[in-house]
Amino acid sequence: MPIEMSEFIEQQMKGLNELVGDLKRSRVAAARRAATESAARVKSLNTRVRELARSGVRLTYISQGAVQGLLELQADIVNSALTEAADQLQRMAYTESVRDLASMQTEVLQAARQRIVDDIGRAVAILKTAASEARKVATPARAKPAAAAKKTRTTARRKAKVAAPAKAAARGRAKRGAPRRAKTRSRG
Repeated sequence: MPIEMSEFIEQQMKGLNELVGDLKRSRVAAARRAATESAARVKSLNTRVRELARSGVRLTYISQGAVQGLLELQADIVNSALTEAADQLQRMAYTESVRDLASMQTEVLQAARQRIVDDIGRAVAILKTAASEARKVATPARAKPAAAAKKTRTTARRKAKVAAPAKAAARGRAKRGAPRRAKTRSRG
């Protein structure tokens, strides 16, 4: 009876050892699969970083152009205001009556109102152009890397799925002691 017990214990130990070995191999396979997918994600980040850097340069160029346009507009506004003020002072010097002065002030106010409307229109046009260009830069930067990352992950999963059955078959042959077969490719 002690011999039967020791054989039973030995069989149980052998079964447990095989179970532990299978568990270790499945953990290693899962770790490899995770590493492969992580590597694919890291590689896709390179593309994203390049796209973001290019987008950043383009956005900097766009914003610099918009600021330059707004500064030029501001210089034009100040220049025209000073020129008109000088012209008004000169005309005031030659006015003969208060009535002429009042009509001149009316003309100046109308001209100033029109100039303000025109200047606001120019500012809005500058900002609209900058916003439109910024949208064009930002839209592809978001869409392309997401598609590339998905493609890379899908490719990594396919490779892992193809490699897994071959490795499992090799382990099975090794356990049985069967000789390895030559690799054959199926054409589909």
